[in-house]
Amino acid sequence: MKEVHVYTQPDCPPCQVVKQYLDHHGIEYSVFNVAEDAEARKRMTGKLNSFSTPTVTVDGKTVAGFDLQKLEKLLEIG
Repeated sequence: MKEVHVYTQPDCPPCQVVKQYLDHHGIEYSVFNVAEDAEARKRMTGKLNSFSTPTVTVDGKTVAGFDLQKLEKLLEIG
């Protein structure tokens, strides 16, 4: 099973779409709210070099921003 992390924040419609997409495909994932979790925000902006939500990692590979096509490729869906 792939390790999937979703970095999100409140009032982020694309974040909701990504989570619904993952749910629809039965993919388990961990959610990190960067508005409330300073460590997650630091990890997203530092290690992942991403400054937008949603940011998704799949087995350590990053999809910054809303890009379902890239996400599908990393998840091997489609």
